Amino acid sequence: MSRRLSLSLSRLPVARALSLPTPRLTALLTTLALCGLAAPALAADDCPNRGQLAPIYCDADGDLVADAPSDPSQYLDPDPLVFAYTPVEDPAIYADIWEPFIEHLRDVTGKDVRFYAVQSNAAEIEAMRSGRIQVAGFSTGPTPFAVNLAGAVPFSIMGSEDGEFGYTLQVYTRKDSGIDELTDLAGKRVAHTSPTSNSGNLAPRALFPEQGVTPDEDYEVVYSGSHDQSMLGVVAGDYDAAPVASEVVDRMAERGLFDPEEVKIVFESKRFPTTSYTYAHNLDPELIEKIREAFFSFDMAGTELGEEFDGVTKFVPVTYQNDWDVIREIQKANGVVYSQENVE
Repeated sequence: MSRRLSLSLSRLPVARALSLPTPRLTALLTTLALCGLAAPALAADDCPNRGQLAPIYCDADGDLVADAPSDPSQYLDPDPLVFAYTPVEDPAIYADIWEPFIEHLRDVTGKDVRFYAVQSNAAEIEAMRSGRIQVAGFSTGPTPFAVNLAGAVPFSIMGSEDGEFGYTLQVYTRKDSGIDELTDLAGKRVAHTSPTSNSGNLAPRALFPEQGVTPDEDYEVVYSGSHDQSMLGVVAGDYDAAPVASEVVDRMAERGLFDPEEVKIVFESKRFPTTSYTYAHNLDPELIEKIREAFFSFDMAGTELGEEFDGVTKFVPVTYQNDWDVIREIQKANGVVYSQENVE
């Protein structure tokens, strides 16, 4: 094989490769394997079960997340260790809020830990897939995309002292809007957050038809980009209503970003899991244990993190297979396919 061909193949982004039509993708993977450039997980005969994971991952144990590399030489033990939190309206504020935990993570892992501000769910998923971040908090809806496209392994979530966790989907409108129930949304302009958001888009599409209103059919869907923007748009009168995550709205109210007296809730769902905290599937097992130790030993009491996330006191353990079951069902009902194109 020529050096030019070798360089060309090695520089082809995985996300781009996965978007190729099936015949071209198969041909590419075959060529890579023959050239000795493909990772072992890419060879279909080496993976007894893959499920919905991207072709570069394998799920031989059936727990729905990417297996660790079978070859220990492929484990990653990076320094610095990079942590990212789900996209927010003001990343600079959250960098400060997370600093006490970042310092704790440094102490436990013995590594230089850095906070990485992401601008979108797609950017965060790509950053983990490409190895630029190793520990990350992914929003509820994008979590399955991170698992299947980036090899993220959810292991923790913020919870209360008794181990409970979760949030609800709430539909807000202005008190003077004339909207008192979901069916009143007919003919209105309603802000959804983003296509992959659970409470901001997928859950409404799965749950609202049972309440007598179907998004895109009975009302106009406008994507705002975030829960913050949806809520602020409702307050400003830019949108007639918006489905948002209760935890986000609570934090906004506590920071004085809107007057709760100007709005009202016309629908509230059962509880969903919140942001998942994950590590990359190919980290060294000893590093993974230290990361888990750092999360589960961190005391939020008296920290900016504990003050920002009201009602939670610690990180509690979760599994993607069990705790994201309801989210996968909602996404399945919406016909969601875990692909690079869909996350964008």
